[in-house]
Amino acid sequence: MKTATIRQVRNDLGTVLGWIKAGEEVTILKRRQPVARLLPPKPAASGQVQMPDFAGRVKRIFGQRRTHAVAALLKEREERPW
Repeated sequence: MKTATIRQVRNDLGTVLGWIKAGEEVTILKRRQPVARLLPPKPAASGQVQMPDFAGRVKRIFGQRRTHAVAALLKEREERPW
């Protein structure tokens, strides 16, 4: 963990941002007392969600016999683009 004074942040922000970009945590000091902590951002999530296989699950549970509600649900899921 690196430390920087308020003056150093104000006058040499590029260096401090370089430390943060490299993954360092920076503590900001004012009169030798910590007043803030700067952290690099967390990595972004991939954004894709793996949807469960509902049709496969229904087949495992009910086999070939399907109730009207199950058939309607599967038909509705097949019509949706997602």
